[in-house]
Amino acid sequence: MKYGVAIFPSKKLQDLANSYRKRYDTKYAFIPPHLTLKQPFEATETEISAVAERLKDIARKFQPFSLNVTKAKSFQPVSNTIYFKVELSKELEDLHEMLHDENFFKNETEHAFVPHITIAQDLSDNEHSDVLGQLSMLDVSHEEEVKRIHLLYQLEDGTWTVYETFRLGAE
Repeated sequence: MKYGVAIFPSKKLQDLANSYRKRYDTKYAFIPPHLTLKQPFEATETEISAVAERLKDIARKFQPFSLNVTKAKSFQPVSNTIYFKVELSKELEDLHEMLHDENFFKNETEHAFVPHITIAQDLSDNEHSDVLGQLSMLDVSHEEEVKRIHLLYQLEDGTWTVYETFRLGAE
């Protein structure tokens, strides 16, 4: 089964992201707006129990921290994906590193860690240019506190759902 680790932002930020995602994100129906901490990986039921225990330990090491969203950006020319940029804080960087060190499950990353919340993907070049032009004028400044991380799993229909939630700093 496929699993991943993510942060779900507040309802306010999810509503803003979804106002664009429902029109421009082909994955809109499969997962709510989120910040991916660990890309999808395969695990058995036995393996995922150990992963969940390790996530609980990792979450305990972090106190809630600020998440700052600043503007709309794009991954072009690599892809026509548009996202809300999340400032890379020390906590986010450390959390990402702990989820990708040799002591954690399946230590592979395809890309450098660019914290973001996707709002549009799989756009044509013209659509990408138009949407990014509109969004670049948008003031997205948003700050909130992250208190939880989530272990997700993918269902057969492609949708993602929460397997377990871990509170930061919790005993």
